[in-house]
Amino acid sequence: MKNQNETELHRGLEQRHITLMSLGAAIGVGLFLGSASAIKLAGPAILLAYALGGLAIFFIMRALGEMAIQNPVAGSFSRYAREYIGPIFGYLTGWNYWFLWIVTCMAEITAVGIYMEFWYPDVPRWIWALAALIIMTLVNLIAVKAYGELEFWFALVKIVTIVLMIGFGLAMILFGFGNEGVAVGISNLWSHGGFFANGFTGMLMSLQMVMFAYLGIEMIGVTAGEVKNPKKSLSRAIDSVFWRILIFYVGALFVIMSIYPWNEIGATGSPFVMTFEKIGIPFAAGIINFVVITAALSSCNSGIFSTARMLFNLGQQGEAPARFSRVTRRGVPGMATLASGAALLIGVALNYLVPEKVFTWLTSIATFGAIWTWAIILVSQLRYRKSLNKDEINKLSYKMPWAPYSSYLTLAFLIGVIGLMAYFPETRVSLIIGPIWYAILVAFYYGKGLHKHR
Repeated sequence: MKNQNETELHRGLEQRHITLMSLGAAIGVGLFLGSASAIKLAGPAILLAYALGGLAIFFIMRALGEMAIQNPVAGSFSRYAREYIGPIFGYLTGWNYWFLWIVTCMAEITAVGIYMEFWYPDVPRWIWALAALIIMTLVNLIAVKAYGELEFWFALVKIVTIVLMIGFGLAMILFGFGNEGVAVGISNLWSHGGFFANGFTGMLMSLQMVMFAYLGIEMIGVTAGEVKNPKKSLSRAIDSVFWRILIFYVGALFVIMSIYPWNEIGATGSPFVMTFEKIGIPFAAGIINFVVITAALSSCNSGIFSTARMLFNLGQQGEAPARFSRVTRRGVPGMATLASGAALLIGVALNYLVPEKVFTWLTSIATFGAIWTWAIILVSQLRYRKSLNKDEINKLSYKMPWAPYSSYLTLAFLIGVIGLMAYFPETRVSLIIGPIWYAILVAFYYGKGLHKHR
């Protein structure tokens, strides 16, 4: 049943907002700058890794959609975990999601400061980082529609850039556009050590990075409490986002690696800058810098939105201070938004005080936290299905395909990714930090007696 307080959240988001929001959250700095390191690990087989990861995400989103369309509430998967698995899982999932986005946003606002140095090398980074944080927090305080509108345009800038690159790149591959009429072809995908240039192991090593790149797509579920006509909007958004992300990730990397030998990518900055320069656009670096700034702002914008909604939901459940469950006259969780902004303010300072290696360790929690969130969505859906009788399952308007086998297979895939993270030394640290974070949360849960109020 819906909690009466949830109706106070203003349903100001339309389908175009939530579709672009989840794209904006998932297509971040990782694609524009981070794809180079993923290509180094897997070679051209990175395309297969993204396709495999995309398939897992498709089932995760369908599982979320099955529950969200029947019961569109703020807090989404945190609430479903509480209802279908147990109170402590709702509590852990809510705080976990809040923290992983705070950590991710710390990286994004710092990135804004770094990218602004391209044009203003003499201005200290922290000024830009602080400005970005203040602007994004204010936008989230105005009204949910203002947030949705800004995110729509932020995401549009990124998407148009990728579409243009794919379009120009295909013209070069097929017709020799920008290459004196000589078609480039796609032989670069196998002529430098083969498609699996670094073996099957290389592709497996890249899976952790690939799955991190998809973090944010589950944002659709967080918007469920504020979307107009949830049944129509959520189903359309979930169905379209999977295909669009697959096109943007797999399509963009297919073009990049067809034009350039994979072993040359990453030596001279962003693969996107290289591709635009190859096409013959001399001011490509400036264009991409602008796009990457919007990518960082967009991800930060989405992060503040989702962390505020999680705090709002935790406040309603008595697992965070009650003031976080209050909304402003505009129907926005004001205190929860300000609290998330304040936490990010600490993040700006930490970026100067904490060595870079420690910050990388912190962001590894985000990967671990993302897999936790997705696994919880799948387990919640399995438990939700078990609570329904045959007639109720038949009446579901939006069903998980091939349930329950698809849920079990996707869970096995996520467990496999965790196993790979444990196997490779580069990613093992996240399996140390992640459980420590959960141990702190569990200690607080029982120490504060929250379990007694269930």
